[in-house]
Amino acid sequence: MPEAPARNPLDSFLNAVQATIDGPVTWFREKVVEPNRQTYPWYHQKFRRVPTIDQCYTDDAVCIFEANQQFKRDKMVDNEILAILRQRFEDCVLYEQPDHERKCRSLLDTYEKASENWFIKYGDLGGYANAKTAYMKQKHRMIWERRHGPVGTGMKTTGDDETAAGGH
Repeated sequence: MPEAPARNPLDSFLNAVQATIDGPVTWFREKVVEPNRQTYPWYHQKFRRVPTIDQCYTDDAVCIFEANQQFKRDKMVDNEILAILRQRFEDCVLYEQPDHERKCRSLLDTYEKASENWFIKYGDLGGYANAKTAYMKQKHRMIWERRHGPVGTGMKTTGDDETAAGGH
């Protein structure tokens, strides 16, 4: 769109300065950058994986920030996956109503396993969870499993406990 003629000498001068500064930048963007850019829909945007929180130095604020942003994106993706699995199961139940217990069993098993895995990773972290708290939860779970066996199987008993309790 052509510009309107300048109304005064100052306006002419400012237009000339703006064209001098903006002209090469606009030309470079239109002739070099945009033709070489891959276009894809915004909803298919792919983020590069950043280092996880255990790979960051304790004083590297940028790395920690990126790890927290990656954690939040991963959590949102996992939430959506869980919502889709839940919706598929609910749709199956509505559609297969009299025989839904048999016909929708595989969907229910998939959803229950996914929700169990979600809870293992994100459960009990609270609303303000970040990558560090999730990492600490994982570390504590691994220590627990090393000492007591898998969570939910009961605590390991050793031979020393039986003799202390009066066993032979």
